[in-house]
Amino acid sequence: MLKATLTCLGCAALLASCAPTLTAPTLGRIVNSGTGQEGTVTFLSGVLWSSGAPAGNNVTIQIGNQSYVGRAVLLDAAAVLPARSALNVGVGFGAGFWDSAPGWGFGSRLSTPPTPHVTLRTGNLIAKTAGINPLTLTCALQVDASQHGIGDCTGSDGARYAMQF
Repeated sequence: MLKATLTCLGCAALLASCAPTLTAPTLGRIVNSGTGQEGTVTFLSGVLWSSGAPAGNNVTIQIGNQSYVGRAVLLDAAAVLPARSALNVGVGFGAGFWDSAPGWGFGSRLSTPPTPHVTLRTGNLIAKTAGINPLTLTCALQVDASQHGIGDCTGSDGARYAMQF
């Protein structure tokens, strides 16, 4: 009986390890800079953290009665160094009195270059409405490591939008 139970538990653990991991889509908002009209943005799961975004449409934008569908593509993050020298050197000299006796000191410091840090990932989004005369939105995106970001969008009608997600 114990052997059968352990075998079943082992099989269940093996099957669970093979199951795909499902994550929720990323939700955001978009606002028309001129009129203040608000809408929603939905990025499919995985779009904001992978440079190999799923093929096809991966973003839906709803503004009023208009529904835009399109594709967002992000570039890989780049590691950059802060604008400082490759080797940091410091030298110091001092003099003073210690227990009524004169004294002097000398010190130096040598440090390695600063550690690189990852910048924001950039990308774009192009979406359009369905129909004979579709409206389009083109957006420039910036996304951080936690898959949150901002975007500036322009509509084919000249309207400007701000996006946050």
